[in-house]
Amino acid sequence: MSPRLPRYHEVGGEDRSRLLEQVLAQRERVEQRLAQVRRVVAVMSGKGGVGKSYFTAVLAGELAQRFDRIGVLDADLAGPTVAALLDARGPLGARGQTVTPAAGRAGIQVFSADLLLPEGEPLRWKEPAGERFVWRGALEAGVLREFLSDVEWGPLDFLLIDLPPGASQMQDLAELVPRLSGAVAVTIPSEESRRAVSRAMRAAKEAGVRLLGVVENMSSYRCPGCGGEHPLFRGSAAEELAGEFGLSVLGRLPFEPRGASVFLGSERREIGEIADRLLELLG
Repeated sequence: MSPRLPRYHEVGGEDRSRLLEQVLAQRERVEQRLAQVRRVVAVMSGKGGVGKSYFTAVLAGELAQRFDRIGVLDADLAGPTVAALLDARGPLGARGQTVTPAAGRAGIQVFSADLLLPEGEPLRWKEPAGERFVWRGALEAGVLREFLSDVEWGPLDFLLIDLPPGASQMQDLAELVPRLSGAVAVTIPSEESRRAVSRAMRAAKEAGVRLLGVVENMSSYRCPGCGGEHPLFRGSAAEELAGEFGLSVLGRLPFEPRGASVFLGSERREIGEIADRLLELLG
C-alpha cells in the first residue's frame, strides 16, 4: 500500500509561500463560479479513442434542445476537440481573472484549451527540467482548478465536463467540486476498453463520485447505403461494466461516418434515449 501524501492543511510549520491561502481562495472562487449551475456531470473513460468527447458534444446538443442554458468544459488538455465538434470559436472574452466562454452550436457555452492555443500548436508545459513526470500531474490539476475558478458560466441548467482518459483528473474534480452530480462512463465494446474503463470507474467510486451509468459508443456500424447496423468490435464491455458496478447501460451509439453532426441534427433517437435516462437518474 502506497503512503498517502499529506494535504495542504495537514502540513505543519509556517507557510511563507501562502500556498494554502491561495488554494483555499481559488476553491472559494470555484464555488462562486458554479453557484448558479444546477447540475455538473463529468464524462469519463479509461482510455483514449472511445469517442468520449464525441459523446459529450452530442449529449450537450441534445440537452440544448430541452434546456436553455448548457455549458461544456473541455478538460482534456492534451487532445481538446469539443470546441470544434460544437463549432465554438474564439476569441474568448477576458476581464481580470474572469473569462467568458465561447458560444457554440445551439447557444452551448464552451471553454477549451483548444480556444487558447494557436492552430495546430500542442500544449507545452513549463515545468522544472528535473523530474518532469512528478510535476506534470500537479500542473494539470492546477489548470483544471484555474478553468473552474476563472470561467464565468453564469446560470446553467447543465455543465458537462469532458475529462481526459484515466482516473487522476476525476479525483481532482471530485475534490474541487464536492457537489458533482455524477459521472457517465464511455466505452467501446472491446475487452481492452472494458479493462481500462473499469479501472477508471473504480477510482471514481473510491473518490466518492456517483457513477450514473455506462454509454457504449461505436457499438455497431451504421451502413450509409442500406441503413443496416453491423458489429464493429468484438465484446460486450457496456453490459459487463454495468454488471460489475451495479449500474444501467444508458444507451448505445452506432459509429456514424457522417460524424457528430448526425446526432446534433434531426437523427437523435439514440442520444435522446440516453438523455431521457440520465435526466431520470438526476431527478
